[in-house]
Amino acid sequence: MCDKNNEKDCGCLNDLLRKILILQKQDFDNTCHTTSCDKPYLGPICNSVCYNTRPLMLYNCCTGEPWSFPYTVNGLTNQSTVFRIEALDDCCATFRILYLNENKNYVGTSEFFTIDLNCVGAIKCLPDIFVELC
Repeated sequence: MCDKNNEKDCGCLNDLLRKILILQKQDFDNTCHTTSCDKPYLGPICNSVCYNTRPLMLYNCCTGEPWSFPYTVNGLTNQSTVFRIEALDDCCATFRILYLNENKNYVGTSEFFTIDLNCVGAIKCLPDIFVELC
């Protein structure tokens, strides 16, 4: 865990994740003017309904290393550093673990974790994708 004496306000991370949650629910004002993590739509163009996920990587605030969590598929356990935001409550966020299948496509697991955003130093957004949700 990060040094609790040096807790930061998770407001900017919370704001970004909240926007991504809204996008994933396709409940947004469709304006087409940005291309960064907070662009107001999923996919390469506006009005695209073939994307439902903005995959994320989370970085540890103390070490700068990507957070990694285990998942089990077909009896095999591996680690993943790519996630889908599922819920947000103040500085606590719940993520679904994603993994790459043999076709190099991300697949959603039925495994989740909740993390204190005060332990997240950075978020990296990956290209928008469609993920079959369990």
